[in-house]
Amino acid sequence: MDYSEATERISRKFSKTGHEIDRQKVEGKLRRLIDEFGVQPAEAERSVSNELAKEFNIAPATGFGGSAGGTGGATEQKPIAAAQPGDWVTLEGKVVSLAAPASPAIAQSGIIADESGGIRFVVWAKSNAPKMEEGKWYRLESAVVDEYKGVPNLKVHSGTTIKEIEKTDPLIPAPVPVKDLKAGVASVRAKVIQEWDVTHERMLQSGLLGDETGTIKFIIWKEQGKEKLVPGSVYSVFYAQADEFNDRLSLNITGATIMQEEGDIATAGGSTDVTVTGAIVHIAPGSGIIKRCPVEGCNRALSRQNYCPIHEIQPNFVYDLRIKGWLDDGEKTHNMLLKRDVVEALTGMTLDQAKEIAENNPLGMDEVFLQMRDKVLGRYVVCSGREIDNRLLVNTCEWQKFESGEHAKLLNRAGGVS
Repeated sequence: MDYSEATERISRKFSKTGHEIDRQKVEGKLRRLIDEFGVQPAEAERSVSNELAKEFNIAPATGFGGSAGGTGGATEQKPIAAAQPGDWVTLEGKVVSLAAPASPAIAQSGIIADESGGIRFVVWAKSNAPKMEEGKWYRLESAVVDEYKGVPNLKVHSGTTIKEIEKTDPLIPAPVPVKDLKAGVASVRAKVIQEWDVTHERMLQSGLLGDETGTIKFIIWKEQGKEKLVPGSVYSVFYAQADEFNDRLSLNITGATIMQEEGDIATAGGSTDVTVTGAIVHIAPGSGIIKRCPVEGCNRALSRQNYCPIHEIQPNFVYDLRIKGWLDDGEKTHNMLLKRDVVEALTGMTLDQAKEIAENNPLGMDEVFLQMRDKVLGRYVVCSGREIDNRLLVNTCEWQKFESGEHAKLLNRAGGVS
């Protein structure tokens, strides 16, 4: 990028008032804001202009704040909920959660909130800013708001001033109905409808939360002191991070404040008993014979190295059977899960037979997967079970029987005979 044009514009503004700027210094500030901190060029130009105006004791009303229609200078204090991408703001808030930095370039990250709402923040390591503590209130002056995955984020850079303030106001945000959740910082009151198998060694728990209005996937990453939620229990979850992927939201509650509550709540779709007739069009990895953690109450699927994400290496694992895949009924594709007894009945392969194959075949567990895939892929079945958020937990599954009468009807329709 050519910074000389912006530097020239800034120079002309201040030369009209009899002030000469250090062009090299101004260009260096622009370069750092844009290249290192990802600030939009127009906002960087406005920020540098504001800083110079303050240095030369020029009132902001004289028009040194940058482009027309701007959102105000870096000294403007505003509620957190009003902060929008492109703003330079001063705000006061409480650090309600801290997260492990995702990069060495980040010194701290977490969520800061006030009475109006919360926002995720990042403190750059190069800023040399003082460390903030969870549960304390701070005044952040001259921070920049940018956008990440469509959600406002607060960036603390070298020009930001952080001051701890004496404030003990409790922050108890009102929960939002699940159906009204949007990407960003969110609070909900919901029930744990289902717990799923974890798919990553750093994952502590994942599953489904729901209230009267809808359901949403949740995830908790492994961190010291984090505990799993209890299926069937109701929780108030404050300041979670709602992320959007493929037009669907999921709730990261790793750093959230979580309170278990008494009583129960009705849930939309907790589960629906359904019968689906269709073709098995995909068998997912992780199907066939698997190893499970033997620790009481865990039962998680182990990796090929016998690793449990909670209880680590488990040499005394327990074998199990399952099939994960897609069932297409011609109008909708269902994400299905078949447990051991259903797999045995459908494939004719028992757990003992699968163990013998896995332990004596050169391909091991992969051979079981391949044999089961060959038995079921492309075949038509009738499956009954509970469907939760497009996930069909199959209780019974049978091959679809050939009906000669139905076959005749189809032939007649194809030939135009009524």
